[in-house]
Amino acid sequence: MLLLHISDIHFRAPDCLNPDLDPDRAYRTRLVQDVRARVAELGPVSAMFIGGDVAFKGAPEEYRTATAWIGELAAVAGCPLERVFVIPGNHDVDRDVIRRNAAVRNAQAAITRAKREDRERELRTQISDVDTAHALLRPIAAYNDFAKVLNCQVFLPDRLYWKQDLDLEGGVILRAHGLTSTLLSGAAGRDDTRDSLYLSPLQTVLDPVENVVNLVLCHHPPDWLMDQDAAEDAICGRAAIQLFGHKHRQRIAREVNYIRFSAGAVNPDRNEPSWLPGYNLIDLHIKGAGPDRIVAVDAHLRQWQSNPDLFRSVSTQQDEAIFRHVIPFPEPRAVAPAVVAAAPVVPSGALVADPAAQGATRTENRCDILPVTPNADVEAAMGNASTRNLVFRFWNLTTSQRREIALRAMCERLLRRWHVALLAAPNFHSWLLNGAGKRKRQRPRQFRIESKIHGIQTGRSEFSGLAARQERNPRNGCGDSSP
Repeated sequence: MLLLHISDIHFRAPDCLNPDLDPDRAYRTRLVQDVRARVAELGPVSAMFIGGDVAFKGAPEEYRTATAWIGELAAVAGCPLERVFVIPGNHDVDRDVIRRNAAVRNAQAAITRAKREDRERELRTQISDVDTAHALLRPIAAYNDFAKVLNCQVFLPDRLYWKQDLDLEGGVILRAHGLTSTLLSGAAGRDDTRDSLYLSPLQTVLDPVENVVNLVLCHHPPDWLMDQDAAEDAICGRAAIQLFGHKHRQRIAREVNYIRFSAGAVNPDRNEPSWLPGYNLIDLHIKGAGPDRIVAVDAHLRQWQSNPDLFRSVSTQQDEAIFRHVIPFPEPRAVAPAVVAAAPVVPSGALVADPAAQGATRTENRCDILPVTPNADVEAAMGNASTRNLVFRFWNLTTSQRREIALRAMCERLLRRWHVALLAAPNFHSWLLNGAGKRKRQRPRQFRIESKIHGIQTGRSEFSGLAARQERNPRNGCGDSSP
């Protein structure tokens, strides 16, 4: 599985709104060209991870330009848009909103000023309250409008961070966790400082279940967090693949149980002393079996070079272009199935005592028990490719089209709920026949419940063709355009 990791793109308005006057455009164009060349050698990208700071000041017009460029990059990488994932960075926070809104400042301050031992509880209190939760999300409203197309938006309290399962290979799942490190960013409208941000244990559960490789995507590295020690221990102990941004310094750290990538910025500030645009390509494979199974990582760190303008490989100390690493990932030991005692054969007509007293095992309801998958995660699994594709297409429709789909879906749910009760009514059939006899006297637009119910029963309702019509809609970029 080939992953593309970029961060800190910094689309800055008004510069990015006019391609002819955007000084950073050439570097992004070269990056797209370099990704195309690398994909020709390595194969298509399976997933693209964007580590925050998509915009520069969290303005809606910056995200419109970003959306177009991300689509271009994903296309040359061979990566479907439903496999593009993003998290917010500090530049995705609109600080003007914080300066103008006392409710935002108060909610952030309540978490910041809480005692260390009380901060987690205070965070939970703030995000669980409807008013303060809305206040905390106002500074990233434009980001959320952009991210919802990729199904990566933040909403509280249920989705402080997102999770996504990707099939790696050999029955192993890569579970990506997109963490939100910016909830307290821009407090009081000021720049962030080290130790001023808070991740919290709510985001670092990272359940280490069997046959799951945890990946963490977070904008700020732990040394920017007020809970840095706890966050560092949790992430390093439970996440084998770690992707960070923010510092604009391209680094790789290889430890026994994990590998950490610090992304170079796609567009760092050109006045920075160590100005070097960069990005990462990370190839993951599962190798071996039993206690010798490993996660094999081949990392390609690409970095900008001027005169001539191009991206080149960062070399290892051995002057190799690929950073290689292996992480132990032994298979779980197989557990022998439990032996179930067979029920005794009882002659016909004989009296049967209580099964527990006879040592028998009751099995008549066993078919009702669904097998439990140890590595199942409902939230992560719900974001499968087809669902994410549907979300992406939905948000690319016009507002009126989305409203029509929502209304039709609501009507269909109501009809499905009603038709069972109607069929059970004692006078339903006579009422239905009577209604059919009066068809000619009905007003042209009158709602005919009997036809709706028949359509639902036979699968031929007006709503059943909705998905097919959307498939043929040329606005969606898929299917044909036939009427």
